Amino acid sequence: MPKCNVCHNGCYLKEGDIGLCMARICRDGKVVARNYGKITSIALDPIEKKPLNLFYPGSMVVSVGSYGCNLRCPFCQNHEISYDFDREYPYGIREISPVELADIALQYKDEGNIGVAFTYNEPLVGYEYVVDAAIEVHKRGMKTVLVSNGNVSREVAEEVIPHIDAMNIDLKGFTDAYYRDVLKGDREMVMDFIEMASKKAHVEVTTLVVPGYNDTEAEIKELSKWLSSLDCGRGKESIALHLSRYFPRFKMDVPATDVGLIYHLRDVAGKELDHVFTGNC
Repeated sequence: MPKCNVCHNGCYLKEGDIGLCMARICRDGKVVARNYGKITSIALDPIEKKPLNLFYPGSMVVSVGSYGCNLRCPFCQNHEISYDFDREYPYGIREISPVELADIALQYKDEGNIGVAFTYNEPLVGYEYVVDAAIEVHKRGMKTVLVSNGNVSREVAEEVIPHIDAMNIDLKGFTDAYYRDVLKGDREMVMDFIEMASKKAHVEVTTLVVPGYNDTEAEIKELSKWLSSLDCGRGKESIALHLSRYFPRFKMDVPATDVGLIYHLRDVAGKELDHVFTGNC
């Protein structure tokens, strides 16, 4: 029985079985991406919406998403395309080949577009499409961006990272219990991915601050200290951190994070990092 090598879930799949991410399937004895080229969302977004504040600020980027995710965050904002659908996405799926996607990006160059961002769902559960499309985008002299939760194996990371110019990676908290029990993820795997990516690409990190789960001064301080220890190839400048305010979504009804706390935690993180941004405030 083949085992999927993409992430921490390590799904063993019989012929025709679909993985926990809803995006991978066993066909002809191999685990492949069933969501290859299947686009549920496409838009021309400001680069700051990814969020990337230090990579071509003021520019636009064609942003695309498919379906599937390897986490189970109870506050997911995109759960309809991440995993909360009955095998058939209700709003329609458009098939876009890597070549067609790169051509679309080029069409919007005069409107300030710098390339393509793989985002909205978790792109790396369909990493094959990300790699193929990124190669085509680079052929046209444009940039590639990845927005990811970072729960990906080293094997897949090594295949993807060389083709990406900039990434925003979620580091959703800094305790194994939060990752394991709430998100159904693997913190160590995320940290490994951030460290690998930061040596090759421009990387910024996002932490959604959820009251009662990852909102203590001590946790944000430790998270920030770890980020500051990474060699990101920009001299003495550290990786940028985005602290984002949580709002009730999907299955979680915890009250929204206090704005004052976000600003306080920004100041805490700022003692370790050169760039700390706030979001959803």
